[in-house]
Amino acid sequence: MTAKLFRNSMAVAVSVMALSIILFMGVLYQYFSDQMMEALGTETWLVARGVELEGLNYLDGLDSENRVTWVAADGTVLFDSSTDSAAMENHGNREEIREAQENRLGAATRYSSTLAEQTLYSARRLSDGTVIRLASSQRTVWLLLLSMVQPILVILVLALLLSVVLASRLSRSIIRPIAELDLEHPEDCDAYDELAPLLTRIKRQNDTIKQQMGQLQQKQTEFSALTENMAEGFLLLDRQGRVLSHNPGALRLLGAEEPVGEVNALFLNREEHFRRAVDEVLEGHRSRQVLQMNGRCCQLLADPVWKDGEPAGAVLVLMDVTEQEKREELRREFTANVSHELKTPLTSISGFAEIMQDGFVKDEDVKVFAGRIYKEAQRLIRLVGDVIRISRLDEGGLPYQWEKLDLYSLTHDIFSTLHEAAEKQEVHMYMEGGSTVLDTVPTIMEEVLYNVCDNAVKYNHRGGEIFVRLKDGEDAVRVNVRDTGIGIPKEDQERIFERFYRVDKSHSKEIGGTGLGLSIVKHGVKTLNGRLWLNSEPGQGTEIIMEFPKHHMEKEAAV
Repeated sequence: MTAKLFRNSMAVAVSVMALSIILFMGVLYQYFSDQMMEALGTETWLVARGVELEGLNYLDGLDSENRVTWVAADGTVLFDSSTDSAAMENHGNREEIREAQENRLGAATRYSSTLAEQTLYSARRLSDGTVIRLASSQRTVWLLLLSMVQPILVILVLALLLSVVLASRLSRSIIRPIAELDLEHPEDCDAYDELAPLLTRIKRQNDTIKQQMGQLQQKQTEFSALTENMAEGFLLLDRQGRVLSHNPGALRLLGAEEPVGEVNALFLNREEHFRRAVDEVLEGHRSRQVLQMNGRCCQLLADPVWKDGEPAGAVLVLMDVTEQEKREELRREFTANVSHELKTPLTSISGFAEIMQDGFVKDEDVKVFAGRIYKEAQRLIRLVGDVIRISRLDEGGLPYQWEKLDLYSLTHDIFSTLHEAAEKQEVHMYMEGGSTVLDTVPTIMEEVLYNVCDNAVKYNHRGGEIFVRLKDGEDAVRVNVRDTGIGIPKEDQERIFERFYRVDKSHSKEIGGTGLGLSIVKHGVKTLNGRLWLNSEPGQGTEIIMEFPKHHMEKEAAV
C-alpha cells in the first residue's frame, strides 16, 4: 500500500511538473502567435491600402517576407506572390476569406497545402469587394520556443520517462472498468459507484433517443406515405430554384424522370407557363398557371417561402384538372346546343304565329299553320323534358325507389308503345327470353329501354327488324338490343353517347330526335350500376348491350 501511494505521489509530482512546462510553453506560444497575428494584420492593412491606391502594380513591386494573395469577390485568385494564381483553386470557401467578406476583417490558422506547413492568415476586404490576404508561417514562433527548451530539456526528459512508466500502470488499472462499460445497456454495468449517476443518466438519454427516433421514423413514414400516394404533385425549391424535395405525382404530371443528384426545377420541365411560375415565385410573388402537357391539363400553384423578410425558396403544387376542364367544356357545349335546339322550334312557332297575326293566312290554311305550331311545340316539350331528365340523372336529383321489376313485361309494354311508329316504318320487333326479374328503379329502366328501342325504330331501314334478347344470369341480367338499321361509322361510335351529338343531322331532323336519347341511356345505366357496350357497322345495323346487377346493394345506392 505504501509503495502504491509512493508511486502515485511521484506520478502526480511529475505530471504537475510536465503540465507546468507544457502550460508555460503554450502560453508563450500563444503570446508569440498573437504578436505575429497582430503584426500580420497591420501589414495586411498596409498592403490593402496600397492595392486600393495602385492596384496590381503595387503588388508587382511589393517585397514582403509574407505570402500575399488577392482574391476576387467570387473567390477567384487574382494574384499570389508564391504560386501561379491561374493554377490555384477557388478561395471563396476559405475561412478567413468568408469572414472578411462578411465582417471586412478575417483571420485563421491552418495547415497550408501550398506551403506545406502551419500558417497564419490575415484577410481584409477592399471597397470593391475583393479581399487581400497575407499568410505567414509559424516556424518563427517555434524557433523562439526551441531556444528556451534547452535549459529544461534534461528535466523534461527525466520527468517524461517517469511519467510514462507511472501513467501506464495507473491508466490500465483505472481505465479498464470504464472501457468495459456497455453504453447500450448501462444498467447492467458493474463499475465504480461514482459512475452510477452517469450510467443512470445515459440510460435515460438512451430511452429518450429511442423514443424520439421512433417518433421521427413514424412521422417520416406517414409523410412519405402521404406524399407518394397523393394524386397531386409538389416541389420544394430553394432560393436558386434547385429541387430540395418532390413526390412521384409531380414527376408524373410534369412528364419528367426521376432526377439524379441536385437539379434545377427547370430541368424537370421547360414549358413556358412553368418557367414563368418558377421565375415569379422565386422573386417573391405568388403565381397561378395552367399547364397543357401530353394531352393533360394541370393547374400550378406556386407560393414563396419567406425567411427574415426575404424569399428563401418556394412550394409548387400541381393538380390534374383535366376532367374538370372537360366537364367545363361539355357544360359550355351543352349550353350552346340547348340554346340552338330551343331556338329552332321557337323561331318556327314565332314565325307561323306572326304570319297568322298579320292576317296573311287564309281561313282554310289556319288549321295547317296551327298544326305546324303544335308540331314545333311538341318538339320543344320533348327537348325540355329530355334536358330535365338528363340534368336530374347528372345531379342525382331523382327520388330513386328500388323495386323488383320484370324486364320481359317492361319490354312488352315498350313494344306496344312503339307499335304505331314501327308500323309506319314497316319495322318488325322481336323479343327473345322469358321472365327476367331484378332490383332496379322502374322509371329509369323504362327511360333506358325506351330510348334504345326508339332509336332502333327511328334509324332503321324500311322493312327492317329489331331484336331484344334478355339473358338472365346468376348475378346479372344482360339486355341486347340489335337492329338492322343504318349503323354508326367507327369514327362516330366514341361520341354517340354525347349530348346533342348526331351522326346524320339531316335524318335526325326528319324524325324529330333531340340528340339526348343515348346520353340519357348512358347516364341511366350508370345510375343503375350497370355497364354499356356498343357494336355497329355502317349499313348492317347496331347492337347495344346493357348489363345490370340483379340485386341492389345499399352501398351502391350511396355511391
